[in-house]
Amino acid sequence: MREQRRTRVAIVGGGPAGLTAAKALAGTEDVLVIEREAEAGGIPRHSNHWGYGVRDLRTVTTGPAYARRLAEGADEAGAELMTSAMVTGWDGRTLEVTSPNGLVSVEADAVVLATGARERPRTARRIPGDRPAGVYTTGELQNHVHVYGHSVGTRAVVVGSELVSWSAVMTLRHAGARTVLMTSARSEADTYAAVGLAGRVAFGVPVATRTTVERVIGKGRVTGVEVLDHATGRSRMVACDSVVFTADWIPDHELAVKLGLNLQPGSLAPLVDTALRTQAPGVFAAGNLLHPVDTADNAALDGRRVAASVRRWLSGARNLADGVPVHAAEPLTWIAPGLVRPGDPAPVGGRLVAWTSEYVRFPTVVAVQDGREIGRVRTPWPAAPGRIFRIPFSLLAGLDPSGSAVEVRLAS
Repeated sequence: MREQRRTRVAIVGGGPAGLTAAKALAGTEDVLVIEREAEAGGIPRHSNHWGYGVRDLRTVTTGPAYARRLAEGADEAGAELMTSAMVTGWDGRTLEVTSPNGLVSVEADAVVLATGARERPRTARRIPGDRPAGVYTTGELQNHVHVYGHSVGTRAVVVGSELVSWSAVMTLRHAGARTVLMTSARSEADTYAAVGLAGRVAFGVPVATRTTVERVIGKGRVTGVEVLDHATGRSRMVACDSVVFTADWIPDHELAVKLGLNLQPGSLAPLVDTALRTQAPGVFAAGNLLHPVDTADNAALDGRRVAASVRRWLSGARNLADGVPVHAAEPLTWIAPGLVRPGDPAPVGGRLVAWTSEYVRFPTVVAVQDGREIGRVRTPWPAAPGRIFRIPFSLLAGLDPSGSAVEVRLAS
């Protein structure tokens, strides 16, 4: 027998964005959070290191403490948290939910997709070789170590050099494993220089740029990896008993695809405007589903914004002006939000967020509409692969609401 439920707001995903939105809405609306894991909190729940909560909570705490605080805040505000539950189908307003307690049909007046992002595993990266135990993504590693207390070996190779890659190094160290090599295909490590320097000094991790893992070796358990040096064309074998594939993010967009929502080129995230509306009436999206992958506190700030937009929708504010698409040009691979409507608020933090495939130390960003330059800004921070590039929204101050799509590019 399928249970029938009704709620004003259904939030799919109990990470920082979903829980922050739930807390903001629960004081005035009936809110149901649907979370596939046994506990709400998202990725921070098993990221047992400091650095969480700076922008949204104005504090610094560990990932698990941050996750608990967000989950408790949503619960205390009156939101219902349905855990170990997965949305397996929907038509935009009615969600089919499967859980150990059975099947539930949830009808909602508004739906927020906050399903986050995931790292591509080894199989999706098409890394050949043996199929031994000891191969992880960062999320799998942190679950093994911080949730289940499993052993993960003593010598590890970390593939990738983004912030999350250093998070994997810290998790490995917590588990008693030494990172013997970090690899990056780029000419420079992808994370902030200060983070990379601190990691190399504190943990003694050698970072090999312009290198890739070409093969995984081992019967039963990993015994090594074959690493190709792009500069010399030579390969070498690095002995290890664990390999962690980090970064290379893709949004968890299956529900968006199932509903037929427009996706952003490049990121494959749902296309939203600056109020975080999708093109489907009453369907919103927030967090790292939109910009894989940003920090947890920035995802939480999306949760605050989407809550305000949902509240306006529920109050009857539903007549929307046509939007102007915003597209990224190489070396920018994607930009979000990808739609600007007259009268809407500026994006969260007053900035567009983008991703780049090339490093530019002091970039000048240009916006062009109908063959005319409508904006130009120079940022004091670099455009760097492997981390979010933030662009002041003032770049689009000269946008013509009746014009064609805007192209955002880096000046040559």
